[in-house]
Amino acid sequence: MFKNIASFIKLKPALAVGFLFSTSSLLFGTWVASIPVIKERMGFSDGSLGLSLLLSPLGAITGMLLSTRIFSKIQVGKWMVGGSLTMCAIMVLQVNSVNRPMLWTCLYLFGVFGFLNGVSSNATVTLLEKKYNRLFMSTCHGMYSLGGAVSAGVAGFLFMAGIPSGWQIVLVASAIVTVIFFNRLLLLANKNLIHSRSGIKIPSLSVLGISFICLISFMAEGCVADWSAIYLKETLHSPKTMISLGYAGFSIAMTIGRLNGDSLISGIGSKKVGIGGCLLAALGFLIVVLAPILAVAIIGYVLVGFGCCCSVPVLFSAAANIPGLSTVEGFAMVTTGGLIGFLAGPSLIGFIAEKANLSVGLSLLVILSLLSAFVAWRNQFLTSKGRVGHGLSFDEQIY
Repeated sequence: MFKNIASFIKLKPALAVGFLFSTSSLLFGTWVASIPVIKERMGFSDGSLGLSLLLSPLGAITGMLLSTRIFSKIQVGKWMVGGSLTMCAIMVLQVNSVNRPMLWTCLYLFGVFGFLNGVSSNATVTLLEKKYNRLFMSTCHGMYSLGGAVSAGVAGFLFMAGIPSGWQIVLVASAIVTVIFFNRLLLLANKNLIHSRSGIKIPSLSVLGISFICLISFMAEGCVADWSAIYLKETLHSPKTMISLGYAGFSIAMTIGRLNGDSLISGIGSKKVGIGGCLLAALGFLIVVLAPILAVAIIGYVLVGFGCCCSVPVLFSAAANIPGLSTVEGFAMVTTGGLIGFLAGPSLIGFIAEKANLSVGLSLLVILSLLSAFVAWRNQFLTSKGRVGHGLSFDEQIY
């Protein structure tokens, strides 16, 4: 792991893009810790909070519809800088929202820019992998997980210091803006126009399968992010200083797994990684649901993190190398399902929690994770061994 990290750090263009992955989770982790406070301040029930969170997937769909036009006109480097700075501003306003309409607007814009920022950074990683002839997609996603773990820890520390979430997000955003400023030349050096070709393709069942696995993996991650603090606070009655530990444990596991992911994927193949990860995530959620105390629930979240750690890097690499599709087309088809799962999944859990309880809502993820393991086993774009991707010709796919 340390050799991989050292070589990644030395590659400054990749490190600069990798920081953008951590930027997203640093902001999001601070938002996660603020959700219980916002829920109480604005008088949300589980159901109304879940309904509000649906605005983000609507924004993601809007971002998907705009992506071709935007990335055919704006260089990817310029978008990465501008989009990341805009996201910082959105999240500051979101956490400090003074009323529901302000929060709803921010949630929608979060979905729009979250999708576009995700496409730009992941597409750039794929281009850099081809340029330098090495894998670091998993390492970049490890940077995302590292940011989540750091933000959760920082949130707990700042809460203990008496600093409210509104000021926490300002401090985190200010630090991010500073780092982006000093890395701007490395990011702006990516001058590619990553637009997709015109026209609409009907994806094959295998492409839809990757999108489904991505949806469940992102849904699991989104539900840990949005509901772990509330679950630990309201179901297990944990103190406020401890409620971020579920997300922290999840993020630490994700970080460790992803920083080792490139070697693991190359060694045993993307199919085994995908199947094993889904099964481990199912076990983790089962432990969370049955947990009698905080420590056991944290163990469950850690297992979910190890289960999900390599799923997204595997699926994103597969999406970028689907024969007959451009990089953005592959990302758009596969990650649309993923982002909808990440953003709409927590809303679905909220509705179930409103009708039953949060434990029942999280139980759904046990079933869906098992189903995604079956889909991974049957998918042709996940390889049994070696590097992600294969040589199927365009004519062998059904569009």
